[in-house]
Amino acid sequence: MNSDSDLSIAGDILDVQHLLQPASPHPSTVAGFVGLARSIAADRARWAPLVRYDTTTRWYHRLQQGPGYEVWLLSWVPGQGSGRHDHGLSSGVLTVLDGELTEHTARGTQALGSGAQRVFAPGYVHEVVNDSLEPSVSLHIYFPGLTDMPMHSARCAPAAENAVPA
Repeated sequence: MNSDSDLSIAGDILDVQHLLQPASPHPSTVAGFVGLARSIAADRARWAPLVRYDTTTRWYHRLQQGPGYEVWLLSWVPGQGSGRHDHGLSSGVLTVLDGELTEHTARGTQALGSGAQRVFAPGYVHEVVNDSLEPSVSLHIYFPGLTDMPMHSARCAPAAENAVPA
């Protein structure tokens, strides 16, 4: 072997496991949070037994939390909506797990079917509604964890409210 080769300098990467960094148990990038949402969505046995439907208010349950983030499970019966809001200083990933939701933004209206995802930054104003005839379930990851959810009028003038996942 040539003494100037990469293998002679660094060694065979397969022989130096101590140099490889272990996979992080918690995401720290947008791609990591999207991946976490997809892995939870794929594990129906984890979330489906927890879902409850409430005709008087949207049901929500904190499914998981880690350093600097929260994962929420929400259910929506037909006609329920979030109201027009943003997420304060939090960024997020919204994933539709079951059914269909409609998202209204300043750019227009978008139907979100099962598996659809939305990634948003602080200041992103939207309203999410179940316009279908069947219940829906969604997963929401907020980083940092949701502490503020300012509500907006139709003209987008903020009026602060307590944080409720949406």
